[in-house]
Amino acid sequence: MSARTLNRMKSLGRALATIRPAARTRPEKPRSILVLHELLLGDTLMLAALFARLRALYPHAEIHTSVKPPLLPLFAARPYGVQAFEYTERDAEAMRSLEVAKGADLAIVPGENRDAVTARAVGAGWIIAFSQARPAWKNWMPDELVDFPAQEANLADIFASLAGPGPQLRYRAGDWPAPACKPFAAPTGRYAVLHIGARSPLRYWPAERWRALAQKLSPRYEVVWSAGPGEAHLVDQVDPQRRFAAFAGNLDLAQLWHLVAGADLMVTLDTGVAHLAKLTFTNTVCLFGPGSAPLLGRGQFFADAPFAEVTIPDFPCRDRHQLFKREVTWVRHCARTLHECERPRCMEALTLDDVMRAVPQ
Repeated sequence: MSARTLNRMKSLGRALATIRPAARTRPEKPRSILVLHELLLGDTLMLAALFARLRALYPHAEIHTSVKPPLLPLFAARPYGVQAFEYTERDAEAMRSLEVAKGADLAIVPGENRDAVTARAVGAGWIIAFSQARPAWKNWMPDELVDFPAQEANLADIFASLAGPGPQLRYRAGDWPAPACKPFAAPTGRYAVLHIGARSPLRYWPAERWRALAQKLSPRYEVVWSAGPGEAHLVDQVDPQRRFAAFAGNLDLAQLWHLVAGADLMVTLDTGVAHLAKLTFTNTVCLFGPGSAPLLGRGQFFADAPFAEVTIPDFPCRDRHQLFKREVTWVRHCARTLHECERPRCMEALTLDDVMRAVPQ
């Protein structure tokens, strides 16, 4: 039996043993709050809007959030006073790691509603999650279900809605303090980071356009390539002669933060690093092909970030409407795999001129 299956069984057993009377009400002034999730990098960073609203509504509350282990260093300076802890269901000690937030007055589940079972298992008093999860049993454990908006909205602003009505906050540079990092050979001059990796090859931009972009930018900036773990081959494709320095999977996330924060410009694909650039207030140009620019771009919370979305709004095959496995009619993105789509036509449609027009002059 896998650790994840065992943890789910433990959570369910404890949750069923701690069911409380239906007369409970949401606490007006929670002393402790748990945000429980296993979101990936980009979605985790977009929780900044939720953290900001929770802190504004409950200035004296102790707020804990779970994060996947590699993301923990980004929370070292406790943004919005949030204390993060490592958590993944795949860890045999997962339930023990939740002890730090045991008995929270309020728990918020921003992703998979199955986590509401775990929140109940560790004694959460009132649980809030998004509605319309499938299968329907995932809606049984939360005490309060929040609908997705009926009209187009940004994911950060959607996350903030889980906290309830509150001030329309905007992110300011420095609101999320920079984490400390180990020294690395960062560029010393005025430089531009070109981040060429993404989770799916269907988000890749053609190698020859990256080369052409680097050539156009090189008179103004020291150009450096960036890519994630296991993506060094992408640098070989775009720069076989290694004209420019590369950071391809050889930085941890705290170091990557500082690489992005020190850049005068970043051009990136729609991936987690793009959201990191919002937090560092780096001048950023983000290429959206399969992904939704309205959903994952600036929105209200990040409206002041120097972040430009490059996309074709009505690309015909951006026709899927799922958000966290719910059907949300206004969402338009593409979640096809390489078995369903042989080449990234939506990315190929983004031209070098499109990108250069978005680069600050």
